[in-house]
Amino acid sequence: MKPLSDRAATAAALTSEAPSSLVLTLGDVAGIGPEVLVKAWARSDLTTWARVVVVGNATVIRRAVERFLSPSERFAVEVVEDLRDDRPARASGPGREVLRCWEPPGVPDTSKVAPATIDPRAGKAAHDWLVAAIDATGAGFFEGIVTLPLHKEALRAGGIEAPGHTEILARRCGLADDHTAMMLYLPPGNRPPKQGLGVIHVTLHCALREVFDQITIPNVERKIALAANGLKPLLGRDHPTGRVRLAVAGLNPHAGENGLFGSEESVILAPAVASARSRGLDVVGPIAADTLFARAVDGEFDGVVAMYHDQGHVALKTLGFDRAVNVTLGLPIVRTSVAHGTAFDRAWPASGPGSARFESLLAAVRVADLLARSRRAAGAAT
Repeated sequence: MKPLSDRAATAAALTSEAPSSLVLTLGDVAGIGPEVLVKAWARSDLTTWARVVVVGNATVIRRAVERFLSPSERFAVEVVEDLRDDRPARASGPGREVLRCWEPPGVPDTSKVAPATIDPRAGKAAHDWLVAAIDATGAGFFEGIVTLPLHKEALRAGGIEAPGHTEILARRCGLADDHTAMMLYLPPGNRPPKQGLGVIHVTLHCALREVFDQITIPNVERKIALAANGLKPLLGRDHPTGRVRLAVAGLNPHAGENGLFGSEESVILAPAVASARSRGLDVVGPIAADTLFARAVDGEFDGVVAMYHDQGHVALKTLGFDRAVNVTLGLPIVRTSVAHGTAFDRAWPASGPGSARFESLLAAVRVADLLARSRRAAGAAT
């Protein structure tokens, strides 16, 4: 696969309609990632609207093909030796493509990692595959990254200090952790919120007692701006205003109840909202979180700025765990992910077809494709 900057400047390559080129990281091989991947590859139209290369261990993927797919569903896995190889994928049975797996050198061998175990080899490999994907995307080989879950304890066991994907991505791209944000996003669908909804987090992977120290006016302002920019390409054509409508959740119960339950709303959140509004953003708040999410589901807002991990995650995953997408905002590259974890409790079962579902991966690829096309169109217009 040639770098995008080196490809022939055909009309198709410069339009938002051309298929995007994405790299998908395998994540922790001891978890459900390999099962999710092979089911999605065999049972969906994933490869019809995006060109996907997987970075991971081909032996593990082949094992998942044999373990989780029926004989009629199985497909071939081909190792990609050189990303400059731009050959089209070959057919691997009716309606299926060969899965092309890139194995970067120097990554720990995960072919003998035991299922559902914390293994430093799996943690280090998940990190190294992500770093390879970041570098290759930055070099123009891909237009975006989609990640399957890694295990934070395995990551630490493998000698990696960063707590998760979001922080690894930020640091590899030369950004401070608080200059990016995690957004959980529910794409539009038949279930509420039908218009789609994004939840952006001001703080993320930290102890709850540390949240208050990280809630500052500049940090909240940055997250509001990231939310507005990140959600803009995801607004539907029938959006009522064409502007991202945001609401900021309160930190304390009842949004502080005018100072009875804390002063952060009046001292930090309200000034941050006022500053964002002065720059032309459509944002209100702070609003008590217990009523805010109900209003967002009813279509009043496109995005909610949550103060901490569980305030945002619990609400959005309750609404649509199987179709939620994790989007990293503030990066110079596109990155989306499934919204679930490694699920060691049901990974690689001894018998049966496996219970992992692949809808979140499909949604993550679709959102990455949409964001990549949007960036491509914006670049072509400049």
